[in-house]
Amino acid sequence: MNLIIRLLLTAVAVIVLAKFLPGVEVAGFTSAIIVAIVLGLLNLILKPILIILTLPITILTLGLFLLVINACIILLADQFMGGFEVSGFWTALLFSLLLSFLQSVLYSLLDKDKN
Repeated sequence: MNLIIRLLLTAVAVIVLAKFLPGVEVAGFTSAIIVAIVLGLLNLILKPILIILTLPITILTLGLFLLVINACIILLADQFMGGFEVSGFWTALLFSLLLSFLQSVLYSLLDKDKN
């Protein structure tokens, strides 16, 4: 149940960011749910592999290269999805940062309701 709620919260965050961030477009709420699922799968499967492969540059940049990895995952989700469009790398980077921030706020509200 918690996974479904988190997916729905991520979909809401994607919709909100698409409304306010120029260069990001989502076709509808169904597309946002699919984007949330695709991002979750990419973060589960591909992100650990990319982190291991880029470990030297991640250490050299003190972890800032992880932002680039997150932006690349957003761009990959854009390629996999038909109803989700991101205009470029810098937009994907900003979308990634704002999505992470919004998810942490929404998830913290979910955890407060649980306690």
